[in-house]
Amino acid sequence: MLPMTRPPQVRFLRSAPTMAYPSGRLLAHQPTTLHVLAPDGWIHLGHTPPAGAVWITQEAAEQWCHDAGLPADTLATLPAP
Repeated sequence: MLPMTRPPQVRFLRSAPTMAYPSGRLLAHQPTTLHVLAPDGWIHLGHTPPAGAVWITQEAAEQWCHDAGLPADTLATLPAP
């Protein structure tokens, strides 16, 4: 019998606001990688969250997508780690 594994945990962050991104950028942190949401989808950013980024809840990430006019399934399109 194979042990049950949990799906990889994804935590979301919002980067610090800038002139170009007054609402910050949405980041997704998985155990081994970090992605940033760009206009054409998720882009691998590295492994360490940038300085000034704050952790947000899944609900806040969904609201961020809604406020940005992105489809409701945007968070589900995050690449696997």
